[in-house]
Amino acid sequence: MNINLDPSRDDLPLMANTSHILVKHYVLDLDVNFESQIIEGTIVLFFDSGNKFRKKSSSTEETCRPESNEACKFRMLEPCHISVTNTRTFSSKMGYNDFAICGKGEKDTSGKDGNHDNWKLASEISSSKYCCDTGNHGSEDFLLVLDCCDLSVLKVEEVDVAAVPGIEKFTRSPKLTVVSELRNQIVRELVTLPADRWREQLDCYARCSQAPGCGELLFDTDTWSLQIRKTGAQTAPDFPHAIRILYRTKPQGRSVTWTSDQSGRPCVYTMGSPINNRALFPCQEPPVAMSTWQATVRAAASFVVLMSGENSAKPTQLQEGYSSWHYYVTMPMPASTLTIAVGSWTEMKPETYSSNDLAAERRSFSPSEADFRCVGVCGHVEYPCRFQNASAATQEIIPHRVFAPVCLKHTCQETLLRLIPPCLSAAHSVLGTHPFSRLDVLIVPANFPSLGMASPHIIFLSQSTLTGRSHLCGTRLCHEIAHSWFGLAIGARDWTEEWLSEGFATHLEDVFWAKAQQLAPSEAQEQQELRAVLRWRRLQDEVRNSPEEMQVLRPNKEKTGHVSDSGSSLIKHGLNPEKVFMQVHYLKGYFLLRFLARKLGHDTYFSFLRKFVYTFHGQLILSQDFLQMLLENIPEEKRLELSVESIFRDWLESSGIPQPLQTERQAGAECVLVRQVGVEVAKWNRMNRRPRKRKRKEKEVLEKLLPDQLVLLLEHLLEQKTLNPRTLRSLERTYHLPQQDAEVHTGPYSRATCVLHALKQRSHFSKVLKCLPRWFFSLQCLFLSTFLSRLVSRTPGFESSVCQALELWSPQTAHRISSSCSVCQQLEGGP
Repeated sequence: MNINLDPSRDDLPLMANTSHILVKHYVLDLDVNFESQIIEGTIVLFFDSGNKFRKKSSSTEETCRPESNEACKFRMLEPCHISVTNTRTFSSKMGYNDFAICGKGEKDTSGKDGNHDNWKLASEISSSKYCCDTGNHGSEDFLLVLDCCDLSVLKVEEVDVAAVPGIEKFTRSPKLTVVSELRNQIVRELVTLPADRWREQLDCYARCSQAPGCGELLFDTDTWSLQIRKTGAQTAPDFPHAIRILYRTKPQGRSVTWTSDQSGRPCVYTMGSPINNRALFPCQEPPVAMSTWQATVRAAASFVVLMSGENSAKPTQLQEGYSSWHYYVTMPMPASTLTIAVGSWTEMKPETYSSNDLAAERRSFSPSEADFRCVGVCGHVEYPCRFQNASAATQEIIPHRVFAPVCLKHTCQETLLRLIPPCLSAAHSVLGTHPFSRLDVLIVPANFPSLGMASPHIIFLSQSTLTGRSHLCGTRLCHEIAHSWFGLAIGARDWTEEWLSEGFATHLEDVFWAKAQQLAPSEAQEQQELRAVLRWRRLQDEVRNSPEEMQVLRPNKEKTGHVSDSGSSLIKHGLNPEKVFMQVHYLKGYFLLRFLARKLGHDTYFSFLRKFVYTFHGQLILSQDFLQMLLENIPEEKRLELSVESIFRDWLESSGIPQPLQTERQAGAECVLVRQVGVEVAKWNRMNRRPRKRKRKEKEVLEKLLPDQLVLLLEHLLEQKTLNPRTLRSLERTYHLPQQDAEVHTGPYSRATCVLHALKQRSHFSKVLKCLPRWFFSLQCLFLSTFLSRLVSRTPGFESSVCQALELWSPQTAHRISSSCSVCQQLEGGP
């Protein structure tokens, strides 16, 4: 049965019936084929149908036992070698299963307005008692529902884990005579092994994944899901707890991007699309389905495979010019966090690596400085936790690597490599223990739609962050590093509460970057006030130019975190193309945290934040978890009328600008850096009004500006009715605008100034845009992106001209742009 959700609705369905059964571990065994642009192979899923996972993830009753240092140390797991011919063996039995599913999911769910109720559809197809007409005289079998999209599923079978040599030690009841019960008991024992046996657990998962099949399972697919059942298995505990799925991706699948890198070589990477990883492998997408995984990925020997794994994998050479890479994770996380990138990447190393650099990586805080370390047990499910490891707690700089196409080697060495250690150290000084043991940074291809994306153990950065000064690269790197704590180690239980990830990362990036630069407190405060002014202006623009319903940070209100009886749910506006480019959840979240930090005081707030991280790492939270704990730490005299309810009302559940923020911005005094910009704006306005011939003594003396000051200056100048060509040329020469992009050769850009002048006069948009130089569209060229975004919002018909020009320059970029707001966010780097 193919359930097509109404395209007029933009909610993303999460179909998996996680209330009845949970995936605890995935074993992926994949081949990457660049000629066909397909990833194919098998995935083995290990399930738990017990009651343990039903516990709310924010609870602190379940604890992880403190591990010895030895248990938490990094160890290289021996890869599980599966020959390419093994996969081909499964392929020889390809054939789509055509069993039909019928029942209540097929009934009309149209509302009065003619639109289908997406929530109802998601709830009904994920029912644990889904009626299956398969000739068993009306009996009802349990139906496993997985999130799946843009995949060709070829075969599903039960795995005979009981056939693995030595696995009998996991059999608690040797008297069991029903083989299916024996297999399920083995898996139940395996998924509940204590954390200090993680290596043994991963090895058993790998060996079980290679066990033979013991019966094909019936399956069907529709637009958003894969449904599997076993005849006679009427409940989740009866359903096979280890199944193998043979599948392949599709070239047009929305979870991965097939493209070429900056050197023109083919590559593929996961792009963190709105549908996450369901077009990479069948999985349970809801965040509550936190699991571990391991993957063996084969590709041609010339390619490097990077993944969000705990180990720094090295290739194993196979026959016929192929290599195999093996990664694993032991910290349970949502399936959406798995990331893969395969390409001709080169590891970038410093030209010189001094003994001081090496010492910095090993440097640790003295006990007096390490006030962030807490004693006690963790509140998450059991896994080898770094927060319980004394050596991890004092590790300022975790091991890290940088990968990029070889053509970017010099740029990486000049900018990125030297920034990573101070940014990691700064993050550690603010929040304490790094949640992840290592970090890879990959410079992704030019078509990457954002400035960066964080996943466990790996960060994607746009090449645009490498150009110009280190300011953009440093701030973006700090933003993505902050996601290690907020967004990854601590995740949102309801994905509509994106502010819990992006608001925190935006607020923390300023703090991390100030510490990385070793700024004095007063200087750091000035720069943060300047960035607050820029964000305030950006938030005002976004509120003016976006739908009200998409400005709400907690759109589900009192239903936030609720799911259907089966566990399925909907992500409100999850498929809306505009949402990807909106920054409301970044900006309003940032201003809320800034507001709260001021209420508590800087030192008190960040002391609380370290406590919060220790309490909730490894768990999923809702807004109230953070706010309740915060308010408990505010002295009563400082709370005034502050409450969870008032914060919900003023900040999270209303559109527009929060009233407390309006009041604060109106009463706030301008900082020194902002006043300096005002002085420079006045100078440029005087220059703009002067006649062409003027006396030499009237020449203005212009001050050097910080990058953020330059952005603010040009935003102010944009508000003038006219800027003459002479002024535009002077702006370009004074601030070296073309040099903002490393791809542009030095030299006069008279054509660019003509372009700017024509744009300012609001004329001949389409003709002018077609001749724009490439640097105009660079993600990091903040002035020009702001310039365009303002024109888009104020000029009728301008959007279509932008899209026409972008179609000539970059069809992929043009395809992503669907509104004036999305133009603004696309050119400013997006979320």
